[in-house]
Amino acid sequence: MSKFPETSTVKPAPANQKPLLETRDVHKIYTMGERKLEVLRGITMSVNAGDFVALRGASGAGKSTLLHLLGGLDLPNSGEVYFAEKNLSRLSNTDLTHLRNTRVGFVFQAYHLLPELSALENVSLPARMARMNPAQAVARAGDLLKRVGLGERLDHRPYELSGGEQQRVAIARALINEPDLVLADEPTGNLDSHTGSEIMDLICSLRDERNVTLVIATHSARLAARALRVIELEDGAIKTA
Repeated sequence: MSKFPETSTVKPAPANQKPLLETRDVHKIYTMGERKLEVLRGITMSVNAGDFVALRGASGAGKSTLLHLLGGLDLPNSGEVYFAEKNLSRLSNTDLTHLRNTRVGFVFQAYHLLPELSALENVSLPARMARMNPAQAVARAGDLLKRVGLGERLDHRPYELSGGEQQRVAIARALINEPDLVLADEPTGNLDSHTGSEIMDLICSLRDERNVTLVIATHSARLAARALRVIELEDGAIKTA
């Protein structure tokens, strides 16, 4: 039995609160030779601070692409993405990098841990990049790894960890700079059902503790049911009833 709660307890933000995230008529097109692939088709949506939103849809629906735009990993071809009322397309590369490092945490399906670094080093790296005092970065990373159940794995490298343990490292890394927003792209996709359930319990528990805004991309109805709000994507557009 998981030691983490199975439900989210934080209430949605007040309706009159300005959104933390907002997209306005966002389109994303990729060019492949002479072919153009329109992945997102006019996405307009908003996410309040403290919200927990699931982006649900089949593979190819545009979930990951939208998640990348929300986190400033990519920019739209047209339309606008706002983070805390800042238009991401108008930020300099330096400012965009700083925003991603300090205000957004990313959890990917493939973990994206650096193989040559220990769990402690992987988690503390974003804090070091943000110029946190090295001792403070290591201490905070150690505390987070203990919180996600890896207090005995601080010096282990990724190849010495199971898939579930690697994802726990990735979750700790996403939280190291105390971000306003955590974006998770199919965080249980590479895990068996039991481990995946534990990881989702952990993510929800940490979200409740820190009142962080959480947006998860998933094709799983079970995972989406954990969210406060579900946005269905179909063929690059928001599906309406």
